[in-house]
Amino acid sequence: MAAKPRFRKDADAASPDVTDDAVTEAGAGDGRKHPVDETLPPLKMFTSGLQHVAAMYAGVVAPPLIVGPAVGLTAKETAFLMGASLFTAGIATLLQTIGFWKVGARLPFVNGVSFAGVAPMIAIGKDRGHDGIAVIFGAIIVASLLGFVLAPYFCKLVRFFPPVVTGTVITLIGVSLLPVAFNWSQGGNATADDYGSMTNITMAAVTLVIVLALRKLLRGFLQQIAILLGLVIGTLIAIPAGITDFGAIKEADVVGFPTPFAFGAPQFEIAAIISMCIVMLVCMTESTADMLALGKIVGRPADEKIIEGGLRADTLGSAISPLFNGFMCSAFAQNVGLVAMTKIRSRFVVAAGGGILIVLGLVPVAASVIALVPLPVLGGAGIVLFGTVAASGIQTLATAAMEKGENALIVAAALGIGLIPIAAPQFYHAFPESLLVVLDSGISTGCVVAIVLNLAFNHVGRKSDAADEEPANGEHVVPAAAGVGVH
Repeated sequence: MAAKPRFRKDADAASPDVTDDAVTEAGAGDGRKHPVDETLPPLKMFTSGLQHVAAMYAGVVAPPLIVGPAVGLTAKETAFLMGASLFTAGIATLLQTIGFWKVGARLPFVNGVSFAGVAPMIAIGKDRGHDGIAVIFGAIIVASLLGFVLAPYFCKLVRFFPPVVTGTVITLIGVSLLPVAFNWSQGGNATADDYGSMTNITMAAVTLVIVLALRKLLRGFLQQIAILLGLVIGTLIAIPAGITDFGAIKEADVVGFPTPFAFGAPQFEIAAIISMCIVMLVCMTESTADMLALGKIVGRPADEKIIEGGLRADTLGSAISPLFNGFMCSAFAQNVGLVAMTKIRSRFVVAAGGGILIVLGLVPVAASVIALVPLPVLGGAGIVLFGTVAASGIQTLATAAMEKGENALIVAAALGIGLIPIAAPQFYHAFPESLLVVLDSGISTGCVVAIVLNLAFNHVGRKSDAADEEPANGEHVVPAAAGVGVH
């Protein structure tokens, strides 16, 4: 059989050479579908989609679980917020994966409640109960509509994301998520008596070993759902260990629809709106980085059109969420790691996950089944998931010509500054609270530093020095023989 041809794609900043394994939209002229557009058998579609839901479930319900009590809601009202967040995350995910008109990245891109808005939302609604939630929802609606309008302009920043920038940001995404996995591994609640106990950490370690063993020993589809199988096995082992809580199933309603504006009509306050607009810009920055990472992983590099559609889906989903009592939505980086690990690139798999999220939001008792997975079990699997994202970033940096110009210095400074919120969480404690929305996100600060330094070192005043400079449009051409990307 003749060797498969290789295809060059000199497209945009984040687009390395693409091989036939990552065949382009045209299918290399033979009519084949791109793996992103393939549909899988129903059972495989469901189980793979369920795996995405399992990976992101804790991240979706955590923000309402934190914000609800902080603004003065009852336990039942907080549970209602959690169901609403699952429902709206499903809607936002369908907007991303299926899309319509110019809305949607049409990549296997999962959307859910953004952690970036937790601190500002608590500040806005603290001890104000329903009024606080109404003000939060009003601010989210305005900020999201503004983001929707800005999406066509914001996406043009993609030319400022060459491999030296994208690799740095993708690495920061993975490293920034690892503390979440470590926190889950300890139990998730720092005030609990068993936080960091030997039982919790051992359970996380056992789950980690199970996932690694399944990836090594299994083949085919079973290998691809190793994370899901690891979560199931880990949960079963956790039952005799006494860390599986069945209380959620006992108290859950069978059916429950997130009644529109259940906490009253949205209220609009200028200070709250400004705060959430900043959060929206942070979310758009992180989503852009996630789309660039995912585009490389699935072999469909994220150009301006894809990023514009993705940002529109983000912002439209966020604007719709408050109608059903949900919060601002953005990309879930842990699911990018899942795509890289399983190599299942179909966007319809993630769309199936979006459908599952909607069902979970409508059937609280079904959602509680997912909630059975103890956080230490989820933490053990999360170490692999989030580490995979960081590894993908390192692989991208390998294509960034680190020996040229000041690329190594750019990466060093951006990683160093981006790691500050992780290594020294109180570093910015004396700064104005309005700035902490950005500074406390290592991904956002690292991204900004990488972009600014790339412009300063590789663009401004360097046009005559072609030998040391990356192309003006941010591209970096890699020899075809090198082979890049995660497939």
